[in-house]
Amino acid sequence: MIQAFGLTSNPRKGLPLALDDVSFEARAGHVTVLLGAAGAGKTTALRLMLELQQGRGLTYFRGRPLHRIAHPSREVGVLLGDVPGHPARSVRGHLRMLCAAAGVPGRRADEVLEAVGLVSLRDERLGTLSRGMDRRLGLACALLADPHTLVLDHPAEGLSERESRWLHGLLRAHAAQGGTVLSTTPDPKEAARTADRVVTLDQGRLVADQEAAYFSRTRLRPRVAVRSPHAVRLAALLTKEARTARRSVEVVQEDGNRLSVYGSSCADIGEVAFRHHILIHQLAAEVGDMGPGVGGRPADATPARQETGGSGGEPTRADAPAPCDAGDGADPGDRGDAAADAHDAHDAHDSGDSQTSGNVSRAATSAAAVDGTSPDNPTAATSAGTRPPSPTADPELTPAVTTAGGGEPTAPGAVGTGPTAAGGTAGPAGPPSPRPTVTDDSPVGATQPTRTSATPPSRPLEGALPALPPPIAVRSAPSPLRPLRYELRRACGVSTGFVTGVAVLLVSVLTTAVLARIGHTTQARLLAAWPVQLPLPPAALGAGLLGALSFGDEFRHPTLAADRGSVPRRLGLLTAKLLVSALTALTLAILTAGCDAEVLYLLYGRELAQVPADWLQQSASWLALTVGCGWAGVLAAGVFRSTTAGLAAVVAVPVAVVPLVQKAVESASVRTAAGMSVRLREVLLAQWPLGGDRYVAAALRVVTQPVGGALALSLSGLLCAYVLTTLRSRIR
Repeated sequence: MIQAFGLTSNPRKGLPLALDDVSFEARAGHVTVLLGAAGAGKTTALRLMLELQQGRGLTYFRGRPLHRIAHPSREVGVLLGDVPGHPARSVRGHLRMLCAAAGVPGRRADEVLEAVGLVSLRDERLGTLSRGMDRRLGLACALLADPHTLVLDHPAEGLSERESRWLHGLLRAHAAQGGTVLSTTPDPKEAARTADRVVTLDQGRLVADQEAAYFSRTRLRPRVAVRSPHAVRLAALLTKEARTARRSVEVVQEDGNRLSVYGSSCADIGEVAFRHHILIHQLAAEVGDMGPGVGGRPADATPARQETGGSGGEPTRADAPAPCDAGDGADPGDRGDAAADAHDAHDAHDSGDSQTSGNVSRAATSAAAVDGTSPDNPTAATSAGTRPPSPTADPELTPAVTTAGGGEPTAPGAVGTGPTAAGGTAGPAGPPSPRPTVTDDSPVGATQPTRTSATPPSRPLEGALPALPPPIAVRSAPSPLRPLRYELRRACGVSTGFVTGVAVLLVSVLTTAVLARIGHTTQARLLAAWPVQLPLPPAALGAGLLGALSFGDEFRHPTLAADRGSVPRRLGLLTAKLLVSALTALTLAILTAGCDAEVLYLLYGRELAQVPADWLQQSASWLALTVGCGWAGVLAAGVFRSTTAGLAAVVAVPVAVVPLVQKAVESASVRTAAGMSVRLREVLLAQWPLGGDRYVAAALRVVTQPVGGALALSLSGLLCAYVLTTLRSRIR
């Protein structure tokens, strides 16, 4: 379960608190919804709970704060907005990359793709996915590590009705297996339909914390939706008659010719319209509105419609148009015509303005039949021009109250054996079988008792729930190779690195050919394609760019930061990035030198392609330069959180740092490093084995060069800055 205590955002200058002392619980086996309009503090609450935003308060996930959980992605699955993945990465590649970060087998990606229905889109790029497919991918990312808790921010935003039903069914299936689900929505109707418990926020404060059934009874107001070309006149008449009868009726005029009437019924409104010869295009009762101007759903949104009979215990949905006798102020004897009013409104809405005369006739007939029908006369509704109710129900209109046997309603969540909404007979049904899970503290290969909730969900399971991916029965032991596998899949999952490498080779080859044609260039610079006018050769710049991209993409597309599965500033991930960057830089340096030598041999003969006498020192300098530039890009992008800053730091080494180093070396107070290897040999009083003094001398000569010294100094400073920022973020 989730326990949140005193969640409070940091104060903002001149603005009220986005969240002010909010406390609530989300129990296991239940779906909990944070309800509130835009700006109520729902997203801020989730970010404070996930420690993605600074503030006050505590949040416990099954008794532990998130920063105390060894593997947060195994405990909490998160969906905040769109999937933060590289748009050029494939769907399957993105999930396999996350599998490496979470320490789960790569086949888990295929399992969750099948569960969310994205198998046919496994090779599609993330940038080409629609809104609904992106939501499915986000849910797949949240379910990847088989978490106990799901935290989702506006999961159904922008989805079609069918996709929303599927999404909420999957969340219901997760809760039915003992998991905890916490989501947000601005729509009170959606909260009443999908949640077991509704936590209402308003302007950053907790307004109510209620069970869904109690929320529907106390905070949702029934209303009658009216559409008429004479809406202003009808509103005035309804207000006048309500004042005369001393009834509490509120009439709100929406956009266009639409009215929302609170505190009245379809029969009363139809009678008023009939007596004053007012044309009505729509007349339907609705349930699931918190009143005018409240909630995230616009008042002029087209309401859902429901066809229902006059009696017989037909189920209704919380947010569907209710029978017209459900409104306030309806006479007990009017129940027989409630369905007729609903059918007339539905027929009038479907027929359009071209059948206005028929619409008036049906509305007038239903209003006039109020005093002459009763529940014992089921033919009255048919004689009024309505069609009988459909023998089958829409799967979306799943009843909140079921009927058993002779039509007596049973409590929500009870198992009935009588007729169902589809007209058949439902046998005893229960939640899906629980699945075994493993906690973070369990030994490798051990399984945990089944994950079930102490109390069953208070809401019924709406039909056949979607199948969840199979559980992960055995967890792999922590391995230092996990960040390395992640970094390799991240680097190889997009074509940026390959395109950059090809571009570097082409530029180097052309530069070498031009320099050889001009002449007056040393052989070492020819092989490196390094003109005197440029601060760095193309290979070093390419290595620095790829290094900067390795960390810059983490902040541009924060795949790991959302669920805290592996924070980008962890030293293990830094080590993996440095290793991959060094491997990339070495490959680029060797290929560049080889291609340049081959071009010189083909164009100008063997003379310019000869191996220099001091090849060992030149090779060490060349490889150290490319690797150092790659590392400088990695560290600078990690410190400054930007690819551009990482590349700028690489260029700044020869432009700004080298002159400073040269000036410091030329100073009389600085002792020269010449003969360092000889002095070391004298100090150690021993010969270096296997000619090791040659390699040490070559390394020292590289370091004592202006560029080498400046690069070493820059790397040391960037590494210290990275470590300090990492420690600072952990302390905070």
